[in-house]
Amino acid sequence: MYKQRIFAAMSATAMAGALTFALPMSSASAEACAATWNSGAVYTGGASVSHNGRNYSALWWTQGEAPGSAAVWSDKGGCTGGSTSPTCNHPNWAAGTWYPAGSIVRFTDGRYYRAEHENPGYDPTISTWFWEPYTCGGTTPTDPPDPSGFLVSQAQFNQMFPSRNGFYTYSGLTAALSAYPGFTKTGSDTVRKREAAAFLANVSHETGGLVHIVEQNTANYSHYCDTGQPFGCPAGQSAYYGRGPMQLSWNYNYKAAGDALGLDLLRNPSLVQNDASVAWKTGLWYWNTQSGPGTMTPHNAMVNGPGFGETIRSINGRIECNGGNPAQVQSRINTYQRFVQILGTTPGDNLSC
Repeated sequence: MYKQRIFAAMSATAMAGALTFALPMSSASAEACAATWNSGAVYTGGASVSHNGRNYSALWWTQGEAPGSAAVWSDKGGCTGGSTSPTCNHPNWAAGTWYPAGSIVRFTDGRYYRAEHENPGYDPTISTWFWEPYTCGGTTPTDPPDPSGFLVSQAQFNQMFPSRNGFYTYSGLTAALSAYPGFTKTGSDTVRKREAAAFLANVSHETGGLVHIVEQNTANYSHYCDTGQPFGCPAGQSAYYGRGPMQLSWNYNYKAAGDALGLDLLRNPSLVQNDASVAWKTGLWYWNTQSGPGTMTPHNAMVNGPGFGETIRSINGRIECNGGNPAQVQSRINTYQRFVQILGTTPGDNLSC
């Protein structure tokens, strides 16, 4: 955007009489250039950058789309000089304060966060559905590597699940990864990214985009107690309904998952809907150890070559595969393809079952 400076006309008197000469209007001075666009950085709506001597403003979330060639960037005109860094003067975060969406605060860790959704002062490092990292220039910086080594950044996770339930925290997921160290750490970088995308795509399908914590059809709740099991259903006949990212159900699955994770889920199945880390661990337990109606675990399907289609078979193959419900299969595939794109890789072969 140009700033205009108006100069008053100046006059001079000629011999033949008073003749006024007006100096020409000076050209508008250009704005200083904002921070230079970085192809690897994540930018959210409202972010300002400069590229090839022009300033741009992001209209929505973007990464890797060059200003001047993508519709996400609004051209704000030419700029001059080096990039500038706005001064950070946002208020300190205060627990219990109501923050409308878009509020920017300085947290106790010295970093800045912007409210993605209005909230009553939730901790920005825990309630990641409500808050996102923010820099003074309006960009969401590339996340520092998570201590768990998880290759999906928090910004990418937020992009995958923009409307997720606050229960499904990124920190809960990364805390659960230690239970299965081979997950997303086996094979090439491409294989590892594909596995992460495949797991999260199936989880998204099972939970409506990480929205549902428990199974929505309550009429099914009493059906998940297999009384033929020697350990019975100590938490009650209707206590073993679907919960968590993989919708863990049946008393024998709660027993097996609990035994594997060192938790008494048979007697305390509600842990799966009350503790985010436990919920994620049950999803990883199924992914890494159970073949379900398939012939291999979803983990093995992704790291040994059979591909994404076999993960669907292992999770819900009896109902969806072999033409059982092609629309549901395609929904999983579409989500997987979107997620691998976010992670910067390709989906591979054998997408369907």
